[in-house]
Amino acid sequence: MSFLKQLKKTRKTEASKKLQKARLIVWRKEPSFIKVEYPMKLDRAKSLGYKAKQGVIIVRARVPRGGKMRPRFVSGRRSKHRRRRLVLNINYQTLAEQRTAKKYPNMEVLNSYYVGKDGKHYWFEVILIDLNHPSVLNDKQYSQLVLQTRRVFRGLTSSAKKSRGLRNKGKGAEKVRPSKTSNIHRRRK
Repeated sequence: MSFLKQLKKTRKTEASKKLQKARLIVWRKEPSFIKVEYPMKLDRAKSLGYKAKQGVIIVRARVPRGGKMRPRFVSGRRSKHRRRRLVLNINYQTLAEQRTAKKYPNMEVLNSYYVGKDGKHYWFEVILIDLNHPSVLNDKQYSQLVLQTRRVFRGLTSSAKKSRGLRNKGKGAEKVRPSKTSNIHRRRK
């Protein structure tokens, strides 16, 4: 079994789960965005394109949970078509990526992964790349990202593609490409 597979396996043990609870208590007191030395889930980070080199950093981002419900009807008539549930177009992970990109404007978001949640917050580790750094420009994989500026706001990260429904192809996914909005505009003409 490889080293990264063993790391993944040890995360499922009871001792690891107790350690994670202790971590969450510490993370609650930290600021919303904090730069970390090394990824908490090395196997997950490497699968998403992380490399331990200059110009690549990891930021742990905290996003508040909830707020997806419309306020309760206080007075007046409630329409049968008006629902209490508010369906957002983006998921928590994409929201964390976008907020991190705003916090670090000179970096580009490569990807992110889930690291924890409690009753109030979600935590994600976001992989950021400095596109002007020489070691990034010389890397074959990262140098292609120079053409994709502000990719997190255009929905080009993995979590954004998931929330846009782009993981599905073929039957049942006819209206998701190139985007749901453009499909609506096309049908109006």
